[in-house]
Amino acid sequence: MKYIAPRWLPGGQLQTIWPALYSRRAFGPKPQYRRERWDTPDGDFIDVDFLVDGSPGTGTGSGTPAPQPLLVVFHGLEGSSRSHYCEAFADFAREHGWACALPHFRGCSGEINRAPRAYHSGDHAEIGWILQRLRAAHTGPLVAVGVSLGGNALLRWAAEVGEDAARSVDAVAAVCSPIDLAAGGHAIGRGFNRQVYTRMFMRTLVPKALQKLAQHPGLFDRQALLAARDLYAFDNVFTAPVHGFRNTEDYWLRASSKPMLHRIRVPALVVNARNDPFVPAASLPQAHEVGRCVTLWQPPHGGHVGFAQGRLPGNVRGMPDAVGGWLANQADIGGWTGAAQSPHG
Repeated sequence: MKYIAPRWLPGGQLQTIWPALYSRRAFGPKPQYRRERWDTPDGDFIDVDFLVDGSPGTGTGSGTPAPQPLLVVFHGLEGSSRSHYCEAFADFAREHGWACALPHFRGCSGEINRAPRAYHSGDHAEIGWILQRLRAAHTGPLVAVGVSLGGNALLRWAAEVGEDAARSVDAVAAVCSPIDLAAGGHAIGRGFNRQVYTRMFMRTLVPKALQKLAQHPGLFDRQALLAARDLYAFDNVFTAPVHGFRNTEDYWLRASSKPMLHRIRVPALVVNARNDPFVPAASLPQAHEVGRCVTLWQPPHGGHVGFAQGRLPGNVRGMPDAVGGWLANQADIGGWTGAAQSPHG
């Protein structure tokens, strides 16, 4: 991915914050969704949003429509189908005549889930169940992208199941994912990151955890949660013990996808800007650390899920266009004419 930040948007912090708040997300109308609620095997539920659009499927050029490709987008920590990057990927799908599904991790669709558990960065079993269900209902090519937390979980799933991943997907991509959770966790807990991003996440994570406690008394120590001031402490009190990990260190170690990238057996793209405030460049994998199916894109700029381009206020379609083009080429989606980088200025 060849990305050059606009002159008006210098530095990783601005390249993270500005696109999320102000840059244009869609070149067409604001994406509209149809929601389905799925009952989970453990008696809980998740909500999945599907793009509503009348665009035809990608054609073969012979007059017979090809099966419509399906793009599955997994959001990041405390994200949703309305996150700026999800709307940008949905707009990419609309423009190219693809279907698009945007599953919500538990508790992220606007309604708290029923079970004691929530979601976490290594939630590969949930990823696998969602993809299997989508694959069973879809006849065309199926590709998946995960952003930030969702990307780490997606890669973790692909590594966990190995050759069997190809039964569900044709290709996967992870965008700005903290594939080394310890490095990312420590980075977000320091300095400016702690004052801005940590506080932002804690404003929603803590109330949700308290709702879990009201549902399931005794699930964790309420006073310890109220005393938590960063994600390390939050994970130690809630995320780790509720999801079967001993503590934060155990969670970050066992949920990280970086040590398992060599086990992935489907085409996989791992995109990380080297100035991402959440993901230290020194923690990113090098080519010799990944398997033959993994492609690394590590542009020097872009921030955390930013990659804004064009004139002020910019747009965020460049990254979905580049990633979507790569996925289309890997999945051999018929009729694809896009290059693996954005056509939009």
